[in-house]
Amino acid sequence: MPAVHALVRELAIYERAEPELIATVTDYERDFDAGIFEVLLAKDGEETVGMALYHFAYSTWKGRMMYLEDFVITAARRGEGIGRVLFDAFLETARQKGCRLVKWQVLDWNEPALRFYEKYAAAIEKDWWNGKLFLDGQ
Repeated sequence: MPAVHALVRELAIYERAEPELIATVTDYERDFDAGIFEVLLAKDGEETVGMALYHFAYSTWKGRMMYLEDFVITAARRGEGIGRVLFDAFLETARQKGCRLVKWQVLDWNEPALRFYEKYAAAIEKDWWNGKLFLDGQ
């Protein structure tokens, strides 16, 4: 989980939102052990170079789905095809688990990510607005 947390921190910095990362490695360990989320890792030897962290959700219209919470390849390793292999593994995991749908969010200014998802013919919705409510005052 320390490597996963480090990748999430790298993503938060890239997204200009590092102060918003308040979950700790201890939170990750507890919640992973409780089955709250699962994670696929891309490794080069002992080094973790990417990850796809996801959890299960339910679409009342489509049925079982997986939500890709964070998908990141460390900056030094981008452009090597690791993202495609990892995203394909995520999609295959969803199929094996009987999901009909996968969802994620992407920032509108993240052109490299948008181009990546376009290669998959992904539908990038621009008409649905995200809602959220922090329960602990964060």
